[in-house]
Amino acid sequence: MKQRENFGSRLGFILISAGCAIGLGNVWRFPYIVGQYGGAAFILVYLFFLVFFGLPIMTMEFSVGRASGLSIGASFKSLEPKGTKWHLFGGVGMAGNYLLVMFYTVVSGWMLAYIFKMLRGDFVGLDQTGVEAEFTNMVASPAVLVTFMVIIVVLGFGICSLGLKNGVEKITKVMMVALLAVIVLLAIRSVTMDGAGAGLKYYLVPNFKNFVYNDEGKVIVGEAVFAAMGQAFFTLSIGMGSMAIFGSYIKRDRRLMGESVTIAALDTFVALVAGLIIIPACFASGVSLKEPGPGLIFKALPNVFREMPGGSRVWGTLFFVFMFFAAMSTIVAVFENIISFGMDLKGWSRRKSCLINLVAVTVLSLPCALGFNVLSGFTPFGGTSNVLDLEDFIISNNILPLGSAAYVLFCTSKKGWGYDGFIKEANTGAGIPFPRFMKGYAKYVLPVLLIGFWAWGILAFFEVI
Repeated sequence: MKQRENFGSRLGFILISAGCAIGLGNVWRFPYIVGQYGGAAFILVYLFFLVFFGLPIMTMEFSVGRASGLSIGASFKSLEPKGTKWHLFGGVGMAGNYLLVMFYTVVSGWMLAYIFKMLRGDFVGLDQTGVEAEFTNMVASPAVLVTFMVIIVVLGFGICSLGLKNGVEKITKVMMVALLAVIVLLAIRSVTMDGAGAGLKYYLVPNFKNFVYNDEGKVIVGEAVFAAMGQAFFTLSIGMGSMAIFGSYIKRDRRLMGESVTIAALDTFVALVAGLIIIPACFASGVSLKEPGPGLIFKALPNVFREMPGGSRVWGTLFFVFMFFAAMSTIVAVFENIISFGMDLKGWSRRKSCLINLVAVTVLSLPCALGFNVLSGFTPFGGTSNVLDLEDFIISNNILPLGSAAYVLFCTSKKGWGYDGFIKEANTGAGIPFPRFMKGYAKYVLPVLLIGFWAWGILAFFEVI
């Protein structure tokens, strides 16, 4: 059997795993839901769920990857008791990785396109209507979306083809360091804008009234708690083997709970600083934080940059460079997982798996790229829904929560790998051990929370509750 590749350093493992977790959700979802559910009060509840919800699952996923030395495509089969069918989830996890990049490559292409738009000064002199028209015209063009999507796919697999150490690790390190430098610079610029003080107060001083009631006085505390739990869960990219693959590349000199804490802390730092960039700047510029996701980033924020003294093109370009690095760090991480499927299951070389998957991912990403124009008549959920919404629903509302439940049950059930096997692997090496008091919680409470979270999410999505 061919020896498994290893990271060149612990820092490489931490930055790449954090890079996988740090994605567009940290930037366009986190500030939006913080603004929607009461600012600092929401953040406190979110951090609670991050510790008691996200960290145990991440540790379990790392443990399965390191113990097996394989990707999700083969790791369950390697560790499962004879006669059990846990390996069937491997196929679901593999499908999830492909589904994720089918829309993530398209959205990452938007980030790259906006870097060029900012550099050219396309937004200079435009009012709100003109800014919104720029985004509308971009997504209406099949040629533009497909071109930038292909660039992202080629770039991502090109990095992976260079190898784990010389490609994925080395280049992701550079992207992550650049990302951290850029967000600190942007945060300093944002909080020093005239009028940013009100945004800072909203963001940093807890006001639980805003967490319990919305602007119209309606009670939203249940909805807010669920949103905090969901953000803590989704921000770490757990549930479909994205972390397990990096666990398979690390040595047994460090306990995995401590590594999970470090990665979650870095991921949270980026999300919190992204909020420092967006929320004070929106308050200072009079831009609403209620605009969800892409609307906030592509329609509202260009107006914010227009208000920034010292060159709106400079600050706007830096922001989308940050967004591009956040997107590409996730793309490279998930691509690494995808190419490992062929290497683990088929025995392909890294180069062969990259080439085959480059073609496959390009073709699979076309429906999303065309879903805003050629296929815009396809509305899976009615209204203005599109292909991206369908793909995101399958991933975010189904595969991630159910996949996390599968990892938890596999690591705690006697009919799976079992708690003894998991805890032995997780606590091998130096560092923070998996807490003893979490045994009962991990075995009996966490699976119920995950299944309940999934069911609530489905019912809420279809407005049953």
